[in-house]
Amino acid sequence: MARDVTDLTPIASRDELVAWFEAGSKPASQFRIGTEHEKIPFYLSDFTPVPYEGRRPQGGIRALLEAMREMTGWSPIMDGEALIGLFDEKIGGAISLEPGGQFELSGAPLENIHQTREEFDAHLKIANAAAVQNGIGFASLGMSPLWTLAQTPVMPKSRYKIMTAYMPKVGTRGLDMMYRTCTVQVNLDFASEADMVKKLRVSLALQPLATALFANSPFTEGKLNGRLSERSEIWRDTDNHRAGMLPFAFEDGMGFERYVDYALQVPMYFVKRGDTYHDVAGADFRALLDGKLPQLPGERATLSDWANHLSTIFPEVRLKRFLEMRGADAGSVEHMTALSAFFVGLLYDSSTLDAAWDVVKSWSAQERQALRDAVPAQGLAAQIGGRSLQEIGREIVGLSRAGLARRARQDAQGRDEAHHLAILDARLDSGKVAADALIAKYQGEWNGSVMPSFTACRI
Repeated sequence: MARDVTDLTPIASRDELVAWFEAGSKPASQFRIGTEHEKIPFYLSDFTPVPYEGRRPQGGIRALLEAMREMTGWSPIMDGEALIGLFDEKIGGAISLEPGGQFELSGAPLENIHQTREEFDAHLKIANAAAVQNGIGFASLGMSPLWTLAQTPVMPKSRYKIMTAYMPKVGTRGLDMMYRTCTVQVNLDFASEADMVKKLRVSLALQPLATALFANSPFTEGKLNGRLSERSEIWRDTDNHRAGMLPFAFEDGMGFERYVDYALQVPMYFVKRGDTYHDVAGADFRALLDGKLPQLPGERATLSDWANHLSTIFPEVRLKRFLEMRGADAGSVEHMTALSAFFVGLLYDSSTLDAAWDVVKSWSAQERQALRDAVPAQGLAAQIGGRSLQEIGREIVGLSRAGLARRARQDAQGRDEAHHLAILDARLDSGKVAADALIAKYQGEWNGSVMPSFTACRI
């Protein structure tokens, strides 16, 4: 998340929380595409991690942000005295830091995938220019391939201090998730409650397919970890109170109210007042709603508390005032652009959305969960309903292509958005994804070393 929300409008009832979601509905003509991606900074000289304050004579994360601020003119995002991000006040979009220094672009709301690709290219041109000044490069993988948790730097963000203390109490992999993983996600709009429900169901059911197609994290601490997406495996035991496949979303009566009830049951991390983050980890949001939070007696919930609480819930698809697709590892620019194209084609064309629902609607909650559990290791070979994800993927990518063709958003060369799916066609034809290529190099020309992955995956 780029920055925490500041909206002091008081809220006092469940109905107001439901209304907050409802206000996210918009006509299809106003649908936009927001893509976020993370990448791992490393020093070019020796592939070591980049701390916040740097390592003389090389600059660190702060120097990188300061250089980008000069280049872009974007506004600073501060946490006390620490510069922790940048924000584009003109069209939206932000640069922020994940706990281990992962560098994130939260893209502006754009109209088509061609603009998404252009945004990636423009961001990386500036980011790399600033990085090279400081002896830094960026690796785009789903997980840090070499460094231990102890070797991974810690960013000076108050909310992450709270999460770092809490995570080991609720799962075994939370700190790995925070400090060593990288994702790409696309955020998409809905027109109504019914439209949200259908899009949420289709995208949840197909999130394991996205995980398989975009798997790109086969290394941990310098060795093969036995999976194609270790990032996805980590989420299986990060904090199961706030992650997962949301089986209730497929039940009768699903809507904004049902998601509110789910979110209210998820323990809080913090309450922000002014510039101070109050540690309330494990507390009940309903107590804040009633003014009865033990840690902050008499303090009542605001809209910013609700928005910030929702940002600390981590299901495979997350509902805010839009839907966030959260199942994919980071990778090349083509890889990440394809993720946005894949889901735009499926969710932004009504006939394609209906056809995709026909594919997944018979899957049971148990089958969906079994598929999700199998995917980190099995990838496209994982099966559901007697079909492999490679077979299902061909059908679903075909639907996405048709949806993009019907959108008919052309670039300067007259191509519609479907050409951004080409990398997925190649993966489905071969049954091999980005992680497979890395594994083959590790076992072959890299002679059992992950060090070349920094250069090979430099973005």
